[in-house]
Amino acid sequence: MQKLLIAVVFVIAAFLPGLAGAENAQQQKMKDCNAEASSKQLKGDARKTFMAQCLHADAAGADNAKGSALPELSSQEKKMKECNVEAKQKNLKGAERKTFMKTCLSGSH
Repeated sequence: MQKLLIAVVFVIAAFLPGLAGAENAQQQKMKDCNAEASSKQLKGDARKTFMAQCLHADAAGADNAKGSALPELSSQEKKMKECNVEAKQKNLKGAERKTFMKTCLSGSH
């Protein structure tokens, strides 16, 4: 039992440097995206959207470099995203937002 525990500790110790490197790369990307958002003076939802896209772009680039591309958004997903952005720009909330989204997604707006 004691030998097994020691073996597990050595295995974990062997993987820690690799894990720390990946974490540091993610932390650095977060700092870079945050600095860029600050330089663009983004606030609120615009900042959240930018940060998500900035961090996702790095992940997509890493996946593409490995040969596994992320799936494209479907036309419905693209439309949802566009309508969502427009609703945010119009500052719609509650029932008003729901009505707008329904109309926008149906293509009648």
